[in-house]
Amino acid sequence: MFMLTGEYNHQLDAKNRMRIPAKLRKELGEEYYFAKGANRCIYVFPKQEVEAQFEQLKSIKLSELDKQKGMRAFAKSFVAAVEDGQGRVILPPELRAHAGMGKDDKDLVICGAVTRVEIWSKKVYDEYFSGEEDNYDSLIAGLGI
Repeated sequence: MFMLTGEYNHQLDAKNRMRIPAKLRKELGEEYYFAKGANRCIYVFPKQEVEAQFEQLKSIKLSELDKQKGMRAFAKSFVAAVEDGQGRVILPPELRAHAGMGKDDKDLVICGAVTRVEIWSKKVYDEYFSGEEDNYDSLIAGLGI
């Protein structure tokens, strides 16, 4: 069971490298993957969760063309995270572009999202969550928990 929670502010260095916060990194395990996420974020999945997601995708029939296109778009965006000797990982340019991170956009928000980690451009994150405090009760009620 994953315990991927919390919110962390980080920055990309000049070579577009970053560190996953230690608490989240421990939960991700030895092998983890980046992928394009919804709402212009980058998903970070532990290997076990990637396997579970792909297992679900196997049930898509060849005749379900819209679902096939979605599956292809999702699957082709996966990139294995490779850490250097100091525990830093490079965010690939296509994932940075997807997340709205410009050349000089170095501020990140990294957050746990139960079964995955999400990496956001701080600017996109702030826009996405603007008004969250005003709508918090409605957001929680919508979860049905």
